[in-house]
Amino acid sequence: MVRLFTTAVLLFCSAVFGQAKFEEGMGKALGMWQSGQATEASALFERIASVEKANWLPNYYVAMINTVEAFKPENREKATSLIEKGQNALNNAKLVSPTNAEINVMQALIYTAILVQDPMSNGMKYSPLAMAEYGKALAIDSKNPRAVFGKAEFELGGAKWSGADTKPLCAEINRSLELFTNFKPETQFHPNWGLDRAQQAAANCK
Repeated sequence: MVRLFTTAVLLFCSAVFGQAKFEEGMGKALGMWQSGQATEASALFERIASVEKANWLPNYYVAMINTVEAFKPENREKATSLIEKGQNALNNAKLVSPTNAEINVMQALIYTAILVQDPMSNGMKYSPLAMAEYGKALAIDSKNPRAVFGKAEFELGGAKWSGADTKPLCAEINRSLELFTNFKPETQFHPNWGLDRAQQAAANCK
């Protein structure tokens, strides 16, 4: 009985220590990214992912960081490698969490990053792919603010070229603001971004 109790205590302490290390690492990596150290933050998230193999979040952030960097004009020359790195990381996240609206939204962003590198060549292929991912995300969670806003923002970009009516899209962007306000992430490390972009888009929407 004593041996069983001791084993249980040791397992509990190990789990608590492991969680503390995870939280410390995630917090440090997010802080690095916020301070402009994208490469270093991505590398730290990769190291966390190599240990936390059953957690999709570290690979999600590797995908997110590299995708965001790929959108920046100053990174145009290395955008392809950034997108590839982001896609590989997201593939790993999908293996851990295959039915996940946040991962679908990130996949749509990766497709959008590819599209903007060469809209004339990539638009026909990647526009439907991005829309499909937003559709999958909304099928999983119809009230996910990043899915609602992302789909509307993506369609709004296309409407500027096609001349389609933007009023319904602006209404969706405005609806996403309420969803962002009511959204509660599962933990402090779960995705909780997008409100600032949605507010700016709503202000500019006509």
